[in-house]
Amino acid sequence: MKIAFIGIGLMGRPMVTRLLDAGFEMHLWNRSPKKSAFFLERAAIASQPIEAIHEADIVITMLENGDVVDDIIFKNNAFQSIKPNALFIDMSSIPPSLARKHATLIENQGAAYLDAPVSGGTIGAEQGALSVMVGGTQNHFEKALPIFSVLGKATYIGKVGCGQLCKLANQAVVGITIGAVSEALLLASEGGADPQAVRAALSGGFAASRILELHGQRMIDRDFKPGATSRVQLKDLRTILDEARAENLCLPLSQRCYESYLSLVSNGHENVDHSGLLLELEQLNNTQLKQGKAVNDA
Repeated sequence: MKIAFIGIGLMGRPMVTRLLDAGFEMHLWNRSPKKSAFFLERAAIASQPIEAIHEADIVITMLENGDVVDDIIFKNNAFQSIKPNALFIDMSSIPPSLARKHATLIENQGAAYLDAPVSGGTIGAEQGALSVMVGGTQNHFEKALPIFSVLGKATYIGKVGCGQLCKLANQAVVGITIGAVSEALLLASEGGADPQAVRAALSGGFAASRILELHGQRMIDRDFKPGATSRVQLKDLRTILDEARAENLCLPLSQRCYESYLSLVSNGHENVDHSGLLLELEQLNNTQLKQGKAVNDA
């Protein structure tokens, strides 16, 4: 199986590495050529997306948002070079309605389409521990399982667009929980409690979560090197609210979380990790989370 992989960014690079390590033949393209050139000795590097796509059995896109997918693959008609019976897998996070539109265009070329956004950040991508949320038909999902199994755990959600709906649900939980962890640690810190000890205690109770475990520690360490950027979290929250309006839903927690990330990004923190929402809370309160002492999580 020849795989064309479009988008060698924060997530794409470790995903490509794992697929190459698993023995797949890869054809790569990225807007910034130096990122794909990193794999020059292990994969074929295309000069244009159409060059990567036209001989591929599987086409995977891992791009920042729906507009970028649209511009690179569809508006310039690169998708028309896809082989009949090939499988197009969009692992980007895009609006469900756009996924359905892209699926129709791909299927009109005689190929198949899956929307398969992921969660787990760069750490999950490096470890092959991503959660892959898949929309499309069951038989195409099963065809893609050898690829998904290299990248993490895949779950079939339903028809085209349902993978993206699941990703929106994921991002609502992630964004809101990051806000809750930020507020909890700052509240404890301002009252004189050691935030490291608070995190350890909460991790053993009903408030335990992956966000508290990983991003809570990031906040304490002030390590905001991006695994997933605040800019992308803001984009996802905007899409959540757009989808909610389309379904006549009111999501007040998502709305408030969106406003917080909007302020964070407007204040120049668009490229910090999304756990950097703490920075917005600190600015709002004119204070800073105290650094905790080393505490065993046991």
